[in-house]
Amino acid sequence: MTTSPILVTGGTGTLGRLVVPRLRDAGREVRVLSRHEHGAEEGISYVAVDLATGEGLDAALEGVRTVLHLAGGPKGDEGATRHLVAAAQRTGVRQLVHISVIGADRVPLAWFRMKLGAEQAVAESGIPWTVLRAAQFHDLALKVAESMAKLPVLPAPGGLRWQPVDARDVAARLVELTLGEPAGLVPDIAGPRVYRLDELSRGYLNSRGKHRLTLPVRVPGKVGRAYRAGENLSLHDTLLGTRTWEDFLAERVPAAG
Repeated sequence: MTTSPILVTGGTGTLGRLVVPRLRDAGREVRVLSRHEHGAEEGISYVAVDLATGEGLDAALEGVRTVLHLAGGPKGDEGATRHLVAAAQRTGVRQLVHISVIGADRVPLAWFRMKLGAEQAVAESGIPWTVLRAAQFHDLALKVAESMAKLPVLPAPGGLRWQPVDARDVAARLVELTLGEPAGLVPDIAGPRVYRLDELSRGYLNSRGKHRLTLPVRVPGKVGRAYRAGENLSLHDTLLGTRTWEDFLAERVPAAG
């Protein structure tokens, strides 16, 4: 089994770019699914497949025993995962490893429901599986903070908290899980600290030497109640990453002046 390639979906994305070299360092050959053509590298091959249709998946999975499913987007994840699962069933895949999000079964937003649907497709596949739920990456928190910093006043949504995690910590955990035995739904992985959303933005502004007035706002309805209850957080039975938001900003954001 160790001589067969590991197929990685989303291998050119934020997480995939960190996972693939780690798998190579572990001595495994990697086959990356991508929507675009890429030149092969030592021990790494690329196959252009559109998960939205599933066309070409059977050929891409030939000889593969382990699949690490990282591909995702703002919509279509459940359907894409079901295409992948069906092809994996037909081609004899023996292990599915999937990345999901903390709160997939608790936060009443369409994106979270879609992620839960993808989880269910994996769990109901009949193939031994592992699912890791992660908090939002620092990279996403940075995009949100950059967008909010463009506003004249900084919104402070009451009760909205994040537990951002470094993608490198998630990548290391996923490689460990992929090289191990199927384990079902494993403990979540999140960052070492919980922040209010305005704290994340203010940390970014401080790193740039900027300041903004703050405007408290209330998130209404079921979504607001879910966030105020911390349904998107994982505070128990959780693997905590090693890098804080402040560590990430120190690396990624140019110092003021």
